[in-house]
Amino acid sequence: MRILFIGDVVGSPGRNMVNEYLPKLKKKYKPTVTIVNGENAAGGKGITEKIYKGFLEKGAQAVTLGNHTWDNKDIFEFINEAPLMARPANYPEETPGNEYVITKVNDLEIGVISLMGRTFMPPNDCPFKKAEALIKKIKKRTPIIFVDFHAEATSEKQAMGWFLNGKVTAVAGTHTHVQTADNRILPDGTAYISDTGMTGPIDGILGMKREDIINKFLTNLPVRFEVAKGREQLNGILIEADSNTGSAKKIDRIQISDENPFFE
Repeated sequence: MRILFIGDVVGSPGRNMVNEYLPKLKKKYKPTVTIVNGENAAGGKGITEKIYKGFLEKGAQAVTLGNHTWDNKDIFEFINEAPLMARPANYPEETPGNEYVITKVNDLEIGVISLMGRTFMPPNDCPFKKAEALIKKIKKRTPIIFVDFHAEATSEKQAMGWFLNGKVTAVAGTHTHVQTADNRILPDGTAYISDTGMTGPIDGILGMKREDIINKFLTNLPVRFEVAKGREQLNGILIEADSNTGSAKKIDRIQISDENPFFE
């Protein structure tokens, strides 16, 4: 089986890339399941019901979130009616939304978990302990488990990868918006990458207007960040795994931009 994961979609430029290239990627690679991180999809902060449903219409079977989950207040109107969207599971249990998603494709069930790191991030429950608890639940139904670890520190991401080595199919980092080149299969069969990268403006800074970011560094004054315009990119990963055991066999990075054109 194959898992296609699209990294943080930022604003309308990111949605444009998903709309244009997700159908092409699905046609070329024929993934069993497609997952999209959509926590920045609405103007760079949060997600709306229309955007969530748009990802599903383009072929995603699950949507993960992160630290910007609550930035667009529309989410409170639909999060409990979004069965294929997983918010970070290590928020308190009373938090609305799904701690995890189990999506079914043909005869296969795939568990999808979203977790948020705690280093340089807002305080939350322990993602490591939460991962263990959820894996026990999901493994009663399927050995195929994908973890989107939305974290700032590479060390925390690597720690999660090794902690879950052999327990899940994949640990894919998100949040820092710059795709890393450390994709690998860990010794016990877990696919790992520190950051999947960003789908959105390529000439901004982490998807935002670079002038705003530079001014923030120069002045240390509050700045309103806006999604950049111009050239666009799509970052993602493609994982091959054993359908029976959930063990990963291969993980490849996907980059689509002017410098890395897509070939069908």
